[in-house]
Amino acid sequence: MGEAVGILEVYGLATAFMAADAGCKAGKVTLEKFDKNKPKNPDSLPVPLLVTVKFRGEVADVESAMEAAMKRAEELTGFVQHFIIPHPTEDTEKMLKICAFDKR
Repeated sequence: MGEAVGILEVYGLATAFMAADAGCKAGKVTLEKFDKNKPKNPDSLPVPLLVTVKFRGEVADVESAMEAAMKRAEELTGFVQHFIIPHPTEDTEKMLKICAFDKR
C-alpha cells in the first residue's frame, strides 16, 4: 500500500491550479495529474468543467493540504467533494492513474 491520497473535485481548471498551489504550500505533499469531468448539467454550474486535484503524502500532510486547498477553492468557484484515502489498495492505485486530460 502506498502513500495517502487526497482527492478534491473543484469547478474549473484555474481553481484547480490555485487550490493545488495552496495545498502544496500547506503540507509536504506531491501532486498527481489532474483529471477532468464534463458534467451533464454544465449550464447550472459556476464553471462547466470539474477538475480533480490529487495530493499524495503522509496522512497528516495530505489532511493539511486538503484543508488549505478546500479553503482556497471555496474563495474562488467552490468545490464539489473531497476525500482522503489513508492507504489505497493496489487496485485503487491503478484507478488513481486514470486521467481524462491524457485523452485526445
